[in-house]
Amino acid sequence: MEAAKNLKVISNMAVGVDNVDIAAATRRNLPVGNTPGVLTDATADQTFALLLAAARRVVEGEKFVRSGKWVTWGPRLLLGADLAGATLGLIGFGRIGQAVAKRAQGFDLHVIYHDPTAQPAFGALAVELEALLHESDFVSLHVPLTTETRHLVNAEFLSKMKPTSILINTSRGGVVDQPALFKALKEKQIFAAALDVTDPEPLPVDSPLLELDNCLIVPHLGSASKHTRDMMSYLAAQNLIAGLKGERLPLCVNPEVYK
Repeated sequence: MEAAKNLKVISNMAVGVDNVDIAAATRRNLPVGNTPGVLTDATADQTFALLLAAARRVVEGEKFVRSGKWVTWGPRLLLGADLAGATLGLIGFGRIGQAVAKRAQGFDLHVIYHDPTAQPAFGALAVELEALLHESDFVSLHVPLTTETRHLVNAEFLSKMKPTSILINTSRGGVVDQPALFKALKEKQIFAAALDVTDPEPLPVDSPLLELDNCLIVPHLGSASKHTRDMMSYLAAQNLIAGLKGERLPLCVNPEVYK
């Protein structure tokens, strides 16, 4: 913003705008646009893809085959977790959290959530955070990255989870304290983690998390379906064009610039 003297608008091709200093943009009377709504289903699908892959150790199994270790069937080979009858805890119950809860019904999962501002939906039950951590077999993160949520998942948080539980993060990497997660996974405090997002991105190749078989990491693919990215591009372009024309952004995160 300081370098671009003729800047008129900031259009972010994402829902989250933690990568933009909104307060600084507002002080400069710069509207900031984002692309909400269109990536809800794709991100909910990605959440379940990661949940299933971690629960049934899909990536570990694929590596096992490719490395030539598969020589016979074994009754204890790569045992994972069942979904039917298990408890899924959602931290954050906005659009994406609710879409995940909707999908969970088809897997016979009992769904609980922690979000003081959200109303129950899709059979999910509201609970306090501590109860969610104690009861959940799967804990899935669906909160924006804010001062309050940065490193929400820390050593204390992880110590309250079941040793058989799995953490899934499709929100923002900064919500998780990665050194604390590494320690919890290494010491088997929790069963596994599946991360669509990291801090930083891209994750350095020497990150300790990449040493762990029980940590599945993919490169921020939550909205990575062709239709979803096309729609995000369209909304981002609409915001950009409106801003350049001096018109109100269709999807503006700091509408106070128009007062």
